[in-house]
Amino acid sequence: MAAFQAWVAQLYAHLGYPQIILLMTLESSIFPVPSELVMIPAGYLAHQGHLDPLLAVACGALGSVFGASINYLLGRSLGRAFLLRYGRYLLISEKKYHEAETLFLRNARVSTFAARFLPVIRHLISLPAGVFGMPLLPFALLTGAGSAIWCSVLVGIGYYFGEPGVALVLRYTHQLAYLSLAILVLGAGWFLIRRR
Repeated sequence: MAAFQAWVAQLYAHLGYPQIILLMTLESSIFPVPSELVMIPAGYLAHQGHLDPLLAVACGALGSVFGASINYLLGRSLGRAFLLRYGRYLLISEKKYHEAETLFLRNARVSTFAARFLPVIRHLISLPAGVFGMPLLPFALLTGAGSAIWCSVLVGIGYYFGEPGVALVLRYTHQLAYLSLAILVLGAGWFLIRRR
């Protein structure tokens, strides 16, 4: 694990578009690379003029789709029984898998989109999507849309709040994720009420 952390630290030292895609691919698969530690620094670098914020968001969303697709294909090819039995060797706890599966089965499309805003669940939701045969195109589109919104929030934090904001948010990443989800739910509810 120490070698992996040193490798990630080296990537951060030269954070650019390819590194964002790679790190977000890892974040959305089974590797422990929090998106907050990738996209918030990317936003800060964008504020300094080293990166384009829109391109950084696009790269983050693209990496998320790549990583989620790996998990999707893993679920599709190996199946539920294999993942529950051997998932711990792939850093997938049985408890977290069940949480992702329960969320997914409530409403596949909404769950695939909303899971992008939930820590841990965001990279595990792709497994039941593959296991239960959700079509790949809607899966990729919903994952990309949710990831783009989440990456925009993180890049915006890094861009507008600078170093103090980056330090503060990195301490409260989980609370930020739940706040973002709450805002999204309230916004969707307001939209539905207005439409009716």
